[in-house]
Amino acid sequence: MKEKKKKYKWKDIIADTYKETKRSSLLVYLILRALVIFCMIMQILHGDIGNAFLCLLSLALFILPSIIQHTLDITLPNTLEIIIYLFIFSAEILGEINNFYMVIPYWDTVLHTLNGFLCAAVGFSLINLLNKTSDSFNLSPMYLCLVAFCFSMTIGVLWEFFEYSADQILLTDMQKDRIIPQISTVELDKTRSNNAIVVKDIDKTVMYDKDGKSLAVIEGGYLDIGITDTMKDLFVNFIGAAVFSVIGFIYLKTNRNDKFISNFVPTKGKRPIPDKVVKKLNELKEEEK
Repeated sequence: MKEKKKKYKWKDIIADTYKETKRSSLLVYLILRALVIFCMIMQILHGDIGNAFLCLLSLALFILPSIIQHTLDITLPNTLEIIIYLFIFSAEILGEINNFYMVIPYWDTVLHTLNGFLCAAVGFSLINLLNKTSDSFNLSPMYLCLVAFCFSMTIGVLWEFFEYSADQILLTDMQKDRIIPQISTVELDKTRSNNAIVVKDIDKTVMYDKDGKSLAVIEGGYLDIGITDTMKDLFVNFIGAAVFSVIGFIYLKTNRNDKFISNFVPTKGKRPIPDKVVKKLNELKEEEK
């Protein structure tokens, strides 16, 4: 008996279009998604609900590029989309759950620098697309890059808000504490005249509860509860945002078709349909007549 040929449906066209034009980013997405799901299962089996929630958050964040593309009617370059997936995986799964922040030096610094660069690229792209498609205004390259820079810094600040909230509500330590040998504080000024008292060469800090019982001994100095880490993160975010803003300014001023920046700048409209998919589309139309 002759096997009935499977009808090529409209949903197949959408799937094949994505596979043909987004093959590399789709492969990265599927691999990372599988790894996150495996990690989430392991965390649940170990009874670590907090880490399981981070895995669930990562899965939700993986969907964001697709939502952004369909909502704003834009196409993200493969390079930008892949970097976004890798960034989410590196920050949440490798950094938080697998402790890369503590094991690998400067892991957090690299990620926050990259975050500043990527967010500036996204902000630059959104404003640039609006600038190109609008007849009501024409932003100068300097102003456009300044907006992209501010957009990146705003995202960096919001992320620090998220880390602070997680530390206060869930009692995590996303804003990593540090041991410092020196502090400067007005709290030790007995005259209450806002004079900063400097305490140097701190060798040890002992914590007690209200009953006088020793809770912890911090060797080597005083425990800074996140402010140094927060300011470092914002500073490297500033560097990443500034670097892309300068590159974007040069790109706009010279009107060059720069291949480097095109890897980070989304384009208006949905991804083009490949020729082989167009052929199947025409066949489908003929069958439906």
